[in-house]
Amino acid sequence: MKKLWGGRFQKTPEKWVDEFGASISFDQELVFEDIQGSLAHVHMLGECGILSLEEAEQIKSGLLLLKEKAEKGELSFSVDYEDIHLNLEKLLIDEIGPVGGKLHTGRSRNDQVATDMHLYLKNHVNEIVGLISAFQETLLKQAKENVETILPGYTHLQRAQPISFAHHLLAYFWMLERDKQRFSESLKRISLSPLGCGALAGTTFPIDRKLTAELLEFDGIYENSLDGVSDRDFIVEFLSNSSIMMMHLSRLCEELILWCSQEFQFVELDDTYATGSSMMPQKKNPDMAELIRGKTGRVYGNLFALLTTLKGLPLAYNKDMQEDKEGMFDAVRTVEGSLQIFTGMIGTLKVKAEKMKKATTEDFSNATELADYLAKKGMPFREAHEVVGKLVYTCIQKGIYLKDLPLAEYKAASDLFSEDLFEAIDPYTAVAKRISDGGTGFSKVKEALLKAEDALS
Repeated sequence: MKKLWGGRFQKTPEKWVDEFGASISFDQELVFEDIQGSLAHVHMLGECGILSLEEAEQIKSGLLLLKEKAEKGELSFSVDYEDIHLNLEKLLIDEIGPVGGKLHTGRSRNDQVATDMHLYLKNHVNEIVGLISAFQETLLKQAKENVETILPGYTHLQRAQPISFAHHLLAYFWMLERDKQRFSESLKRISLSPLGCGALAGTTFPIDRKLTAELLEFDGIYENSLDGVSDRDFIVEFLSNSSIMMMHLSRLCEELILWCSQEFQFVELDDTYATGSSMMPQKKNPDMAELIRGKTGRVYGNLFALLTTLKGLPLAYNKDMQEDKEGMFDAVRTVEGSLQIFTGMIGTLKVKAEKMKKATTEDFSNATELADYLAKKGMPFREAHEVVGKLVYTCIQKGIYLKDLPLAEYKAASDLFSEDLFEAIDPYTAVAKRISDGGTGFSKVKEALLKAEDALS
């Protein structure tokens, strides 16, 4: 079969070579972006007098017909035409005749594919920003319902201090807010048009790049044609932002997996987001959380794969860069799917407040409150730390907790202790009193909820 680029070739590749080099199996995902870019390009060709207005309208009609067929799933692509660009060009020529071959005037597949990917990411990054906001709303709703739900806070996966569950959820709200900002800010670099850069050096035709950029709703154009066709840092940035966000989601996955275990029993996942065992009838596995935790590695892999692909490439376009798409598509699907799953998973989460509260009474996470108690009465904190450490050791030896230790033993450790120490070490009191900015005190959490609402609005 004659290649659309095959004029200077005397031999055609073997079938398996064609299949190895072709990208149509995955880049057909860009079908609508490719048609969108072509519509802008041919409109500009007509406006600039490079094609007659009649030719431009004929090509536009053909492209709109292909778009309609694509929406109905009626387009058939062939590996013989390698990629989405040549497949659509062949289909266009089949529809409207030789005039379809004029579409590619003043354009290369190099700037064409770069344009497609800019359009694709522009659409999907806006979608991702919306999905992040929806997930934040769900976190906010759960937080509002659990301001005074207390649970142990952890460092080193050891119980550290009691905190508000709402405070814990809001930590992820603000992580996601930064993620959303990163994605939103990246649109400044995604929203640049490479269309008209040609293969690498521009074109001799009197094209209007600013017109096509305007038609495609880009904010500007690449100022250098070499840069325009060879730049993939906008995809690297997207994959980096995706990796950071997936890391945040994965951390929450890990906590959900722990919290719904028999050892914690802090929460229960809705059946929709859990699975059973083929052998053990009692099992309820947090598979969706585990999958998102696992898929985080895929997104990291896509980032490192593209960085590795690009690191040794000379300007401008190289065939290596065909490897930029599958990882991008995969990351988009993974990120969007993970956010949608998480919104449902947190929205239906059953919080076991009594289990959480009970856990804060059966540990030493109130030890810091006791040290603060002594410090407020004038004892240097370092001395207070040692006194309380010894009391904790005494409790461990006796198999009791600080709340169970008799007042007499407290007084033997320091005459600064009095009956009010028991109120000070109550988990609820301990949480309520942490009123420093950004702290877990209930009043501060309520303030934080208002700030979070403002951030969303």
